[in-house]
Amino acid sequence: MPHFLDLAAAESAGLRTILDEAHRRKAARAGWPKGRVDADAPLAGHVLGMIFEKPSTRTRFSFDMAARQLGATTIVSSAGEMQLGRGETIPDTARVLSRMVDALMLRTNSHDKLEKLAQHASVPVINGLTDLTHPCQVMADIMTFEERMGRAVTGSTWAYVGDGNNMTNSLIEAASLLKFDLRVGVPRGLDPDPGMMATACARGGCIGLYHTPQEAMVNADCVVTDTWVSMGQSEAKEKLAACTPFQVNDALMAQANPGAIFLHCLPAHRNEEVTDSVMDGPQSAVWDEAENRLHVQKAILLWCLGRIGGAD
Repeated sequence: MPHFLDLAAAESAGLRTILDEAHRRKAARAGWPKGRVDADAPLAGHVLGMIFEKPSTRTRFSFDMAARQLGATTIVSSAGEMQLGRGETIPDTARVLSRMVDALMLRTNSHDKLEKLAQHASVPVINGLTDLTHPCQVMADIMTFEERMGRAVTGSTWAYVGDGNNMTNSLIEAASLLKFDLRVGVPRGLDPDPGMMATACARGGCIGLYHTPQEAMVNADCVVTDTWVSMGQSEAKEKLAACTPFQVNDALMAQANPGAIFLHCLPAHRNEEVTDSVMDGPQSAVWDEAENRLHVQKAILLWCLGRIGGAD
C-alpha cells in the first residue's frame, strides 16, 4: 500500500514525480475560481477521511480543497468526535474506516499511532503532521523554492535555524533524497532526531549540524525556521532563551546568499523566531508556501492512489 508517512516512502523518483505534478496542476488552474474542479477530475467519486488530533488551519483547509479540486469529497473528524486509540483500538479503527473511504489523513502527536494506523489500513494513509515529521509541509517548501528560483532544488543550499523539531527532521530526509545541502543551526540540546540524521547521512545526504545560526547561513539559497515551542508543548523559558540568538532578522538574512528566500511553515510567532521585517519583506515566500500545501497535497493524493508515478 503506497502510504505517505514520510518522504522516503516515495523515494527520490516519487518525490520528483509529486513535485512535477504539483507544479503542472497549479499552472493549469491559473485564473480559475478556487472551487472549480480540475478539468480531468481524477478522483471523482473518491472520499478522503481526515482525522485531526491536533488543531489545524493550513492542513485542514489545504487537504479539503485538494480533494475537492480533484473531484473527491471529504469526511473530517476531530479527536473529541472519535475513539481512536481510546474506546476502540487503532487497528480496529483502521479496518472500519478502510471500508468507508479511499484514503486517510491523520494529524496527531504520536508517530507510532500513524504507523499503526497505516499498518492495519487497506487504503493509503497520509501524514498530516506528527511530533517526529511533517513531510507534506516540506514538499510545499521545496515546491515554493523551485517556483521562486526557477530551477530544481537539487544542488541548492538550505539553512534551517531554530529548534530541532519535526520540520527539521523532514528537511533532513528531503535533503538526502533530493540531493540538496542542508545546514542545520540549533541550540545545544535541541538537536534534530539522531536517527533521522544517521539515516540521511547513510543515504549520502550532505547535512551539517551547527550550534550557531551564523554557521548555518553560509551559502544559503533558502532560509527556513519554525516556532520554537511546538504545538502542545509547554512554554519553557529555558528553551526560548536558548533559541533567542537564532531569530531570523535582517542581520541574519544578510548572511545568506543574495536573492535567498525565507520560509516558515506557519503559524509564526512574529518577532520571536522571525521579525516582521523578514516575514513581510521581499525575500519572504511564506504566503506562496502556504498556498502550495494545496498543490503538493493534490499530487500526494494522486501518487497514493496510483494515478501518477506507478505507485500502484
